[in-house]
Amino acid sequence: MQCVILAGGLGMRLGSITRRVPKALVPINGRPFVDYQLAWLARNSVETVVFCIGHLGAQIVDHVGNGAAFGLKVRYVEDGAVLCGTGGALRRALDAGALSDHFFVLYGDSFLPIPFVPVFEHFRRCGCRALMTIMRNNGRWDRSNVVFNPPRIALYDKKCADKATHACMSHIDYGLSVLDRSLVAQQVPSNTTYDLSDLFHRLSLVGELAAHEVTERFYEIGSPEGIDDFSAYSAGLTLLS
Repeated sequence: MQCVILAGGLGMRLGSITRRVPKALVPINGRPFVDYQLAWLARNSVETVVFCIGHLGAQIVDHVGNGAAFGLKVRYVEDGAVLCGTGGALRRALDAGALSDHFFVLYGDSFLPIPFVPVFEHFRRCGCRALMTIMRNNGRWDRSNVVFNPPRIALYDKKCADKATHACMSHIDYGLSVLDRSLVAQQVPSNTTYDLSDLFHRLSLVGELAAHEVTERFYEIGSPEGIDDFSAYSAGLTLLS
């Protein structure tokens, strides 16, 4: 299995921390965050990783290298001088010949303590070219953005302004997706800024976005509060040597 990690963001919410290091290398209990991410991916049968890098990305390359220390094969695709967004980064990876036929997409500041194999198996069975993991949220962790009508997502909308529609949103995007390479080739334009959320929104409207529901909470280190939460959680992890 392959996982693309979107790690090109500026990390503006972390202020001075990410002026010196990218979010992937923010120290958590004495280890760079990316160490936890990669160790978890390797434990969950992921074999290859593609980092889409931008801001201070050379530091990620220097630290992770070819991934052998984590039991992975790692390659890198640079965002370029102009940030091209999450979807644009996937298109760059496609144009670089880096994408497998099917692949996970994970954000560079997320730690998702769930088994990955069942997600991939669900994708292979679902009949859609895109699958999003979701969690019942009810506004607890962040603003809910999914109307879930099993087995598909009836609506995904991060920007939903209609109060009646938003009242129907009990779930949230968990942060792990599986995509078919052909979907990126056909629907994400080259050499332009493009947000992956726009693709998911369009797919949900035409009934082509499958859902895999999980119950374990997610962790993120994109905010000071998120760093505190993950630091407390990861103090009990034993996956790193």
